[in-house]
Amino acid sequence: MTDTTTLRLDGITKDYGTETAVEGVSLDVREGELFTLLGPSGCGKTTTLRLLAGLEAPTEGTVTIAGRVVAGDGGFVPPDERNVGLVFQDFALFTHLTVGENVAYGIPDATDDERAARVAELLDLVDLDGFEDRDPSELSGGQQQRVALARALAPEPDVLLLDEPFSSLDVKLRVEMREEVRRILSEAGVTAVSVTHDQEEALSISDRIAVMHDGHIEQVGEPEAVFEHPESRFVASFLGQAGFLSGNIGEDEVVTAVDSFDRGRLTGETGQYVGALVDVLVRPDDVAVRPVDDEVDADGTIVRRQYTGPSFIYHVELANGDRVRCQHNHTESYDVGTAVDLELVADHSLAWYPRR
Repeated sequence: MTDTTTLRLDGITKDYGTETAVEGVSLDVREGELFTLLGPSGCGKTTTLRLLAGLEAPTEGTVTIAGRVVAGDGGFVPPDERNVGLVFQDFALFTHLTVGENVAYGIPDATDDERAARVAELLDLVDLDGFEDRDPSELSGGQQQRVALARALAPEPDVLLLDEPFSSLDVKLRVEMREEVRRILSEAGVTAVSVTHDQEEALSISDRIAVMHDGHIEQVGEPEAVFEHPESRFVASFLGQAGFLSGNIGEDEVVTAVDSFDRGRLTGETGQYVGALVDVLVRPDDVAVRPVDDEVDADGTIVRRQYTGPSFIYHVELANGDRVRCQHNHTESYDVGTAVDLELVADHSLAWYPRR
């Protein structure tokens, strides 16, 4: 992957009458990277993908692909002239064509020999060598997805767009295929933009992610950076299981209902917030519970528990109304209603947000 920008959005806005689906979105996608637009339903991520593909025209702003402005500045390049590949949620294979014919569909201007060589190359890339004459209906969901990917890669697009590419697969196959697609895209060296609401998918396969909310981009960065250092309460809440401890920032310490800890453990600059109430982000592995006999001395009560197989996630409600989640090994089984003390066991800096 290089630092060369293949795709650029500059101040993109899309209005539908009085409704604004996307507002002021700007981002760069680097050559060879897998970039993911992540967010809940209705956040604007699919509209953004359609603007990239040319299926929609922006109300304001510009879209630039491989150095060419394809939307904005008074011009608009239609989808079939953008050199952009698109993989749909349902794969959209042509059922009346064979696997080989589906892949070849994207390269109509090549000679027969060139087309046959390209089809063979791509089917080998997606581990479907020898499937040229199969009917799409004979394939599994994962195989159909790989055919759709090969077809989109056939014309060597500048950018490949993937619209919720794993949503129609069952859970086990979804996990397998996202790793397989990551491998294929990496070997092909193609620049790709994916759209998903699945945070685990986005975090596990993306080079960078952009978290979207209400038509805006909240944060862009590498998955680890966005997850570990969320810049807004929305990002913190959307990624992973988030709990918040209300605290008061003192000169030296932050005081919460669970623990007091050194102010230096908070991320960023806190000097101007001394004396202020804040919410401190804690995830399930940041806090541990310990049952106590005397409810009067307890920090809180277990109000829900989730069994995940390897572990339990305990939802604990504190006396001040805060609710946090705590992760414990599956051998540590506590009942709902158990009075517990909490210990802050995080060994990293803690994100925080001014109290709303």
